[in-house]
Amino acid sequence: MRKHLRDSVNEIEDDYQTIRIKPFLSRLYSDFYEEIRRAMPTWVQGPVVELGAGAGFFKNHLPQLITGDILPSGFIDVCFDARHMPFKPNSLKGIVMLNVFHHIPSAGVFLSDVQRCLKRGGVVVMIEPWITSWSLLIYKLFHHEATDTLQRGWDFESSGPLSGANQALPWIVFQRDRILFERHFPHLRIEAVRPHTPLRYLASGGLSHKATVPLSWYAPLVRMENRAQPLRGAFSMFATIILKRTE
Repeated sequence: MRKHLRDSVNEIEDDYQTIRIKPFLSRLYSDFYEEIRRAMPTWVQGPVVELGAGAGFFKNHLPQLITGDILPSGFIDVCFDARHMPFKPNSLKGIVMLNVFHHIPSAGVFLSDVQRCLKRGGVVVMIEPWITSWSLLIYKLFHHEATDTLQRGWDFESSGPLSGANQALPWIVFQRDRILFERHFPHLRIEAVRPHTPLRYLASGGLSHKATVPLSWYAPLVRMENRAQPLRGAFSMFATIILKRTE
């Protein structure tokens, strides 16, 4: 299979520039990083690892963070596949990721390794695309990544680490197949699934489109989203998902 153009270090470098020259998008990333950072348990000691760190800047918010990605680049500390993490059993305080889980073609293998690596009380905190009536419309009309809510099982054939994806995967694993998840991973408890952000990512243009609104619109859009919280079950594009290692 011919390598997809997005599956290269050059694409990571392009994303690095895009995030930093789009103030609205950069502000949104900062808010996402802060939400993930605040979810870290203060009573557990150990390293925190970011998966799919790529072109992001989470380390500005958590300086001791170990950044990792499947593609080698000058932006990360360690290069590895999330399905086979190079960490000792019961060694990690936390595993964090932003828009990464839905790119992992074997979610069950990844979660098995998460269960192996986390300390008791350690957490996985991720912010991922989430399926609602609103997001399904937006993702199918305007986003280049696949969104297949009917996928059977948790595995998909990946075209590459960046291009391969199913944006419905987090919803499939942690909502549609939640009973199956709980059966297969009894030591990983779903602490929270919080849908949010119906407007800001769309307004930012993301990584693929030009920004459509100025930074001055950011605070008003936050207020609009906060007022829309009672409708978040039908009117969100992302969710914060927290898993905790219980034993």
